[in-house]
Amino acid sequence: MHYNKPKRNVPEELVNENIHFHEVLVIGPAGEQLGVMMRREAIEKAYEMNLDLYCVAPNAQPPVCKIMDYGKYHFNEQKKAREAKKKQHTTEIKPLRLSPVIDQHDFDTKLKQARKWTEDGQKVKIDMRFRGRMITRKEVGEQIMNKFIEQMADCAVVEKAPNMEGNTMSVVLSPKKK
Repeated sequence: MHYNKPKRNVPEELVNENIHFHEVLVIGPAGEQLGVMMRREAIEKAYEMNLDLYCVAPNAQPPVCKIMDYGKYHFNEQKKAREAKKKQHTTEIKPLRLSPVIDQHDFDTKLKQARKWTEDGQKVKIDMRFRGRMITRKEVGEQIMNKFIEQMADCAVVEKAPNMEGNTMSVVLSPKKK
């Protein structure tokens, strides 16, 4: 059986033989302009210097190509991307579920957990699910939700106000800025 390698849908880099423009504006390795020349001539000039021809502006008229060490350039670009990814901070939303008939001890435990998360800089999404006939007593659930929000007021702010989505009331709390 013959296995075909799947094609990646990554755009092909415009380097050396992959450049398909007839004429290109060439920039030398030191940044000096070498002028407009035919593609083949530009590639040969790059090969003479033991470097690559890389198309930096394919949409320009004529397209702009630079003579450079593409391997080194590509490595540095990947390195920059890794550094940027390290520095970006993702905020995680921690889920917490309450009930309209929650006991005081369970309420305190959930409150303590939510405080810990917000002090760590994470957002907390509090859901209150109404099951069965509890849906007819939404005001009881609202009181408990408001009590929870009041207790968290010193360390968190309401990012998304309490609202009903089907049979679930939810609110998002985010940590206060220091």
